[in-house]
Amino acid sequence: MATKSFLKNIVIKNRKEADKFLIALENAEKKKSKEVTINQRIEEVKDPKQIRKLFAK
Repeated sequence: MATKSFLKNIVIKNRKEADKFLIALENAEKKKSKEVTINQRIEEVKDPKQIRKLFAK
């Protein structure tokens, strides 16, 4: 999910919008997240030179 969606301000102007927002939150709470399986080798990169090399490609 994009970071921008987490930072968005929500303006609720009336009771109907508040009800819709509450229903959306309740529906989201019921959904389960999918389990992610990583099938590739992962390596943490902290060295700035290595990071530049990765993004240069």
